[in-house]
Amino acid sequence: MHSWRDKAIYTVLVGAASTSVLIVLLIFVFLGKEALPFINDPGISDLFHLRWIPVSFNAELFGLLPLITGSVLVTLLATVLMIPFGVLGAIYIAEIATQGERSFLKPFIEILAGIPSVVIGFFGLVVLSPLIKDLFDLPTGLTAITGAVLLALMAIPTVITVSEDAIQSVPRSYREASLALGANRLQTIFRIIVPAALPGITAAIMLGMGRVIGETMAVLMVTGNAAKLTLNPFSSVRTMTATIAAEMGEVAFGSHHYQALFWVGIVLLIMTFGLNVIAQKVLRKYQMR
Repeated sequence: MHSWRDKAIYTVLVGAASTSVLIVLLIFVFLGKEALPFINDPGISDLFHLRWIPVSFNAELFGLLPLITGSVLVTLLATVLMIPFGVLGAIYIAEIATQGERSFLKPFIEILAGIPSVVIGFFGLVVLSPLIKDLFDLPTGLTAITGAVLLALMAIPTVITVSEDAIQSVPRSYREASLALGANRLQTIFRIIVPAALPGITAAIMLGMGRVIGETMAVLMVTGNAAKLTLNPFSSVRTMTATIAAEMGEVAFGSHHYQALFWVGIVLLIMTFGLNVIAQKVLRKYQMR
């Protein structure tokens, strides 16, 4: 009886894990089924064009490069902003804040993480965009840097929450040993505790980057939606997620434009997969130390 029960539990667990793998494979199959006809007509080379003009009376252009650079630019800027605020905020809450401050700050930050992205998008559109326009004397505030600031604001609560848990999980004996050897509080934090919590902090940053690269609504509202090839943070850009969200509802089923949008989804999936692989390698590297 005991053996039968163990086998049943084992079967259920294997089934649950296999279902996740099967769902991921089915997503790849579905994307490939809709996108592959594009290879024969108009041809895969059209995806390497430098312009994205899917609707035109003259010539439709399906170059993905402007969309890729837009996504990469916004993600990198948001990550640069997110890391210092997120990690330092987590260190303050975990190691420096009083019990009262911690009781107030952590729930408040968790509430901030739960605000719908469309609401944060409204904040970006009404408050942040005019502020950046006036601050940098730009013709419009709908730029890549506006989207990056907004995405960093959305990702920081995730980084703080996960990093704070990682710092709290460092054994108390590490702190006591460091202080007993004569190190002061800041030396203990930055030379002992933070390096010991680095795998968790790295995971938090990767989770934040995953949220940034996959965010749609906020970037759709504040980045200007100009599909052009640029690395200027003060220029309007269009990301891959915003392109799919803005155009998929109006495109003719089975058209070249429809198939190209599925190629955008495939590239986005590959980038996300690559990010996860890099995160796993980084985590494995630090865990070995």
